[in-house]
Amino acid sequence: MRRGPELGIRIALALGAAVAMMLLCATLPHAQAGAPADDHQYLSPSEMTFSPDGRLLYVVCERSDQLLVLNAKDGSILQRIRVGHIPRTVAVSPDGRQVFVTNSWDDTVSVIDAATVDASPNRSTTPGATRTIMTGAEPYGVVVDRAGKTLYVANRVSNDVSVIDIATGVERKRLMAGHGASYLAISADGSRVYCTHVYPRIGAQRTVPQSEITVIDTAREGVVERIPLEGVAGMFHVALSSDGRMGVVAQMRPKNLVPLAHVEHGWAFGHSLTVFGADAGGMIEVPLDELEHYYSLQYGVAITPDKSRIFVTASGSDVVTVIDTKRLLAFARGRRKPFVNDLSASANYVLARIAVGKNPRGVAMSPDGKRLYVANRMDDSLSVIDTVSNKSVRTIDLGGPKNITEMRRGEQLFTTSRYAFQGQFSCANCHIDSTFDGLTWDLEPDGFGKDIVDNRLIEDLSGTEPFKWNGGNPSMAQECGPRTEMYFYRSQSYAPDDLTDLVDYIYSLPTRPNRFRLPDGQLTPAQERGKAIFYRKLSKFGKAIPETNQCAYCHSGPKHTSQKSFDVGTGKWTDRSPIFDTPQLVNIAMTAPYLHDESARSLEEIWTVFNPRDQHGATNDLTKDELNDLIEYLKTL
Repeated sequence: MRRGPELGIRIALALGAAVAMMLLCATLPHAQAGAPADDHQYLSPSEMTFSPDGRLLYVVCERSDQLLVLNAKDGSILQRIRVGHIPRTVAVSPDGRQVFVTNSWDDTVSVIDAATVDASPNRSTTPGATRTIMTGAEPYGVVVDRAGKTLYVANRVSNDVSVIDIATGVERKRLMAGHGASYLAISADGSRVYCTHVYPRIGAQRTVPQSEITVIDTAREGVVERIPLEGVAGMFHVALSSDGRMGVVAQMRPKNLVPLAHVEHGWAFGHSLTVFGADAGGMIEVPLDELEHYYSLQYGVAITPDKSRIFVTASGSDVVTVIDTKRLLAFARGRRKPFVNDLSASANYVLARIAVGKNPRGVAMSPDGKRLYVANRMDDSLSVIDTVSNKSVRTIDLGGPKNITEMRRGEQLFTTSRYAFQGQFSCANCHIDSTFDGLTWDLEPDGFGKDIVDNRLIEDLSGTEPFKWNGGNPSMAQECGPRTEMYFYRSQSYAPDDLTDLVDYIYSLPTRPNRFRLPDGQLTPAQERGKAIFYRKLSKFGKAIPETNQCAYCHSGPKHTSQKSFDVGTGKWTDRSPIFDTPQLVNIAMTAPYLHDESARSLEEIWTVFNPRDQHGATNDLTKDELNDLIEYLKTL
């Protein structure tokens, strides 16, 4: 039901003079993670996999906390199985007897006995998990080794891969992976597991983003290689050919080291693939955009059994890109230099752009390679593509609500790239799964090379106004409206109703679980000591700490922000002003690097490197152990 005129008046007032300035309304890059407050039970299918015999299709639904079991032949739903909170991906044991679903907000894997799947269609939701396995922090990708004895789980917040004994449910070890470890694939012979990560490595400030493909030897259960990817930040699915000679990774190449003025003169993100392995003869980075049209946020990827074609979802553009593998490799061999920034290149190997549903994410190739199934996350549907004709031949309705609420519409706006100039990016490009991207950006309204700023986490933003690091935007309507239209999208974008829905959706994003708090809410001894330091009014030498230099003065209130700006001594020569908005501290542990320009690579560096004169809180009298206690307390906020 559309809102009445009162809310429209409020939005119009919030936009004020800025609307009269130039254009109408737009959005700012952001994205979705948890389940926003909404009475309607949408499904949001995201990932899929087939049973080994190809008879069943398992579909993970993030918003409804379900695993759907479909008859692959006719698309009927056999069962809706309840799993944990915010499930992400699914894997099946080689013998087809067990199904594993990662539950990202529970830090668990649901183990389901495939024998419990009923043959009668459309059964209501049932508790199908036979047991639950604990993992690292925020599990995403999952694969099973070829013996069916070991589970590998990529953990996004703890940046590692859990190696778990399936029989006992015991985690044998953790393997360090990339920043935001998320997606896994296992080679056909079972000897290697490949892991990607969604945030770039934490390195020197304002340098070219660096990422890696982490390669795990399953026999040794150890990392044997870290394949470097320069210029890449934001890696998603990885797919491997059946003969083990080729791998493909979906990725982004952000252009964040130059002013964003280049949106209409070049592009803000390169949407691309990395092709690697023996067939590629090394590492080949492949652009998928075109000269005047972009295909944003590559996500899911699949290779046909005969390796003739590669299929890639563009989740912000609602298409699946089809690549001729032979033509791609031939084109790459004929180029002496890298061509990842050549927007004319894709015409040499892209066969088709197949329209599918809203926000296509994961894909599953049928065992015979004849059908590709695509999860349309914002449509609650699957598209079925004929891999020979390169056409969408069927849409499977998964049964979500048919009416689109304002909140759901805001979510759809958040994930689509249709509003940006030439479809270059969506909110989700910069706020991956409603978090951040781990990058700094030069937003040219402040002047080229000035006010280089970190991209903040956007969960639970209500009551944290104003926005921007300089506190210049008093409301979310201003932040996502005229500012984004003028300085990000470079095109006229949202109508007033669109903007209202988008703002409501962003404000609805919940805070993910804090992994540093004890289950009973109590603090550890170290955290208690850190809390005392956070709220102290006297230095260790009995000297009064000025009120404005006490941690709890600036970082006050329920979200630990006073909503005011201060000079804490962290200004740089690139900043027009040393005065910055006080950021909220909710889940600060997961948002490294820190400060307004990401110059601090860790929480410790905020005070050991960038607080020499005690302007950012009185910390110079603290020992290393005391500073560590303060940091342990901050992690619980």
